[in-house]
Amino acid sequence: MKSKKKKYLLILTLLPFAVLFSAEKKTKVTEIMKQMDIMMRQDSDISAKVVLTQKKISQGVKVYESFYFRSDKTDEYLIVSLAPETEKGNGYLRVGDNFWMYRRNTRTFQHISRDESIMGTDTRAGDFEKRKLIDLYEPMKDKNGNEIIEEEMLGKKAVYKFTLTAKVNDVTYPKQIYWVQRDNYLQLKVQSFSLSGTLMQTAYFPKYTQIQGRYVMLQGIFVDEFEKGNKTIVELSGISLKKLDPKIFTKAYLENLSK
Repeated sequence: MKSKKKKYLLILTLLPFAVLFSAEKKTKVTEIMKQMDIMMRQDSDISAKVVLTQKKISQGVKVYESFYFRSDKTDEYLIVSLAPETEKGNGYLRVGDNFWMYRRNTRTFQHISRDESIMGTDTRAGDFEKRKLIDLYEPMKDKNGNEIIEEEMLGKKAVYKFTLTAKVNDVTYPKQIYWVQRDNYLQLKVQSFSLSGTLMQTAYFPKYTQIQGRYVMLQGIFVDEFEKGNKTIVELSGISLKKLDPKIFTKAYLENLSK
């Protein structure tokens, strides 16, 4: 019996490396997705200043500044614009399933969809929602049903590369390719595709900070692959995890901030 076992182990060691790696990665992408959700999860409230620099070939460079408040427990958020002057005092509020856009000049609230542009930029209202990657996407598989994953170098960083396809309809991109750092599961690069397979955007995430055991993105660079030359840079600063007063997530508070 022992002899047979040794022969079996010997055969395994002589198998091509690719065969072993294929078996090893059968469930790896799903586990990586779960770890990504854990590492990016915020178990506390958060507030931060957000600077968005948008470069468009037809419009030049525009800089937008805003302050962002979010309650992780209730999945509520409030955004109030600080600059440019034409947007100052305008804001966005999500409470429950309701999204509102507030306009300072008219002092009115308007219901919007999750696809609404924030301050006329490429950022959408739905981008600020708390949604788990594992609930939205599933790994691409080979003909044998194994999850497809590769190990690469992205610059000097060792990464996993894998493709995800949407399993729900209400996502911006139905297909995405991820490059995820191997040692901490942080996304470093994401390519996003339309339903027809056209590359629409490449995103880079070069800077993170760690707060209370969780990672927060400090900088994201979003390159428009459809309209060449367009690019958006998002930067966060002044991050605080202090508990926020529930009254922040109200129309009255947003109106008061806008005065």
